[in-house]
Amino acid sequence: MTLIYLLDLCAVAVCAITATLEARRRELDLFGVVAIAVIAGIGGGTIRDILLGRLPVYWIHDPIYVAVGMVAGTLTFFLGRRLNLPKNFFLIPDAIGLALFTVIGTSIALKLNIPWLIAGLMGVITGVFGGVIRDILCNEIPLIFRTDIYATASLAGSMLLIVLDHFSINNNLALFLSMTCIVAVRLAAIRWHIHLPRLRSDI
Repeated sequence: MTLIYLLDLCAVAVCAITATLEARRRELDLFGVVAIAVIAGIGGGTIRDILLGRLPVYWIHDPIYVAVGMVAGTLTFFLGRRLNLPKNFFLIPDAIGLALFTVIGTSIALKLNIPWLIAGLMGVITGVFGGVIRDILCNEIPLIFRTDIYATASLAGSMLLIVLDHFSINNNLALFLSMTCIVAVRLAAIRWHIHLPRLRSDI
């Protein structure tokens, strides 16, 4: 197994966990929670593969991704029934999932020799769209539109990975530094409520 493959499986699991933590607030049953967990876990990568023409999409020929999402969602569902977790606890694993998916999406695009700007966008799409799908299915305004810096953190990490790759920095080190950047920026934004300028409603 390559590092990217292992990170991809971890990302699906983390995203499935965050989706389950978010979905439990809607008091869904086990089937509904696991369905949202799986769809959220593979959603961003599916959109990436369709845009890049990597068909069939990755989880069709490797169903372990779906299995990982189902197991992670199921375990989190039952643990969530026993543990009294803080309301916004899911924001921490969500930041980790964002970092994992972003570097995976960017790495895949770079290996396909996609122009650097598009590679960065593929990283962001892979990172954020699983959460967008999760929130839509939970009848919530997507987190990307209602929270502190989110997609910007993903973009920063994606661009850092592209720069490090351009200078032939060790791949594992580049992945680690890029993920650390994303998690640090995202958690700092949560802690100090950092956000981009917003359009005033009274204009």
